[in-house]
Amino acid sequence: MKTGFHGKKKLCGFLFTALLSMAVLGGCADGTGESSEDNSIVVGIQQDIDSLDPHKATAAGTKEILFNIFEGLVKPDENGSLINALASDYTISEDGLVYTFALREGVKFHNGNAVTAEDVKYSLERVSGLLDGTPLISTLSTIQAVDIIDEHTVQVTVGSANTELIYSFVAAIIPAGSGEEEGTDPIGTGPFSFVSYEPLKGITLAKNPDYWQEGLPKLDSVEFRIMGDGDTALMELQGGTVDFYAYLTDSQAQALKNSHQVLSSPTNMVQALFLNNAVEPLNDVRVRQAISYALDKNEINDFVAGGNGTLISSAMLPTLKEYYVDLNDTYGSAANVEKAMELMADAGYADGFDLEIAIVSDYPFHMQTGEVIVEQLKKIGINAAIKGMDNNTWLEQVYNGRNFEATITALTSDMTPGYLMNRFVTDSKKNFINFQSAEYDEIYLKAQNALDPEEKAGYYKELQKILCDEAGSVFIQTPANQTAISKSLAGYKFYPVYVQDMSTVYIAE
Repeated sequence: MKTGFHGKKKLCGFLFTALLSMAVLGGCADGTGESSEDNSIVVGIQQDIDSLDPHKATAAGTKEILFNIFEGLVKPDENGSLINALASDYTISEDGLVYTFALREGVKFHNGNAVTAEDVKYSLERVSGLLDGTPLISTLSTIQAVDIIDEHTVQVTVGSANTELIYSFVAAIIPAGSGEEEGTDPIGTGPFSFVSYEPLKGITLAKNPDYWQEGLPKLDSVEFRIMGDGDTALMELQGGTVDFYAYLTDSQAQALKNSHQVLSSPTNMVQALFLNNAVEPLNDVRVRQAISYALDKNEINDFVAGGNGTLISSAMLPTLKEYYVDLNDTYGSAANVEKAMELMADAGYADGFDLEIAIVSDYPFHMQTGEVIVEQLKKIGINAAIKGMDNNTWLEQVYNGRNFEATITALTSDMTPGYLMNRFVTDSKKNFINFQSAEYDEIYLKAQNALDPEEKAGYYKELQKILCDEAGSVFIQTPANQTAISKSLAGYKFYPVYVQDMSTVYIAE
């Protein structure tokens, strides 16, 4: 495995899809999407599906595909706002404890059955843990009761008021009692229905002719094909066997700019060198701080992202401007080797130590980041080595098993400030780095319960500072995303969350 980073960059892609601005492609003829006999496309993806069950899927790369199959009571639009989906309307009580959803009439599941209040009740009780005591979506564990008022109205009672909770009702609505079958035969209400899935190959979806949103989708079918690596994706894009690929490196974008539409947008992801706070010597805050000082983020951004990333030092999106606080001066954007060495010596590691960095091999963006970091850490005596693994192994061992020392990945966020902050609460199931801070936990609860916007923003800024000062991990950047799209396609929209909406895409004349 190459450990240097001064050589020529590989032409390879990376996993980043949540997007923060809308761009509608040009070149349409009549906007009908009916201009081709073969009205189907191939979308290149990097990772396999971890679960077809929308309530159990963990990987962001899976959720972006399932967005086309499933819908919740509400869903995001391309401008970052929530719009009504299976709910035609909703109200929230003044005390914030009761949500009342009016269900949209005439919506059908892919099996032809009408969506009923019973389906909504079942789905919400399943994700909240009311069915079996095991919440599948942690933010919805606050649900205390789901009551059917009438055949078109469902009332949800929660345990505490939270102005961010409405975003969690994007949770997929599935047929009542279908939970065990969703993992093999997923049935939703989205613009596309499930056709087939082959592990390590991909997933195929077909047009839902009964979709409630008139005129959508435009395509007859979409195949999401696993590329495996960025070089393969580049070759297939250039050969015309893949029409769409969303995660280009800067070098790939340059290679494709004349043959494809190459569009760029910010992402809603934070990339970091995540450190397991529960293993030695990373359980020593001085060691974590030393690593923070040792990294040159400017060098990482320039080498891996062509300088297009936005540097960060905590787990908050800069685009959430009212909640974000710039902490880049805490450790600096360039390396401070002298300060790092002082902290290493103070912690008893003047001679350094070995460090294993787990990275999903199919994500060249993270692998290249790892190559840079390995070289940078040598300067303070840390002998780092990259351990490549497939995505499913990473999910099992690193994310779910917490059996790792360090890892490089990117975390997705929705448009709420608490989504990422929740990951570092001591008892959070998503706290895979084992960060522990009683002060952090206390302030997080205050942030969740705060109803005044300024008060809530203040708490979130405090949380960012604690996470940064304690060097829970080394947050690097929110990457820019560059997407290659065949010149024959139009209608694609960039979203502020991690989805690939194929419903508006069509083949132009």
